[in-house]
Amino acid sequence: MSTDGTAQAPGPIETSIRQKLTELLNPTELTITNDSWQHRHHRAMKEQGGGSGETHFSIQMVSDAFKGKTTMQRHRLVYAALAEELNRDGGVHALSLQTKTADEANKA
Repeated sequence: MSTDGTAQAPGPIETSIRQKLTELLNPTELTITNDSWQHRHHRAMKEQGGGSGETHFSIQMVSDAFKGKTTMQRHRLVYAALAEELNRDGGVHALSLQTKTADEANKA
């Protein structure tokens, strides 16, 4: 999303997130939403000159890689996959995660 909340092409961080999660966790469903525009007024973002525009994401993912794992274990898999994006200066500041198996997603 742009600074006014309108859709725009994915940036390099979002593209990297999509590529890594696809390669490592083979999701059957993957939705990535850039929520950064909603946080542009936060102090940390202002200190970065408004941030890169790629600092806050919501991720909804369905993957068989989550079978038999707790929510915490699932989230750790995602965090490990995205360690570079999370640890980079000016990189991802926050992730909101929804992680399900195919069976869980079909019950919803």
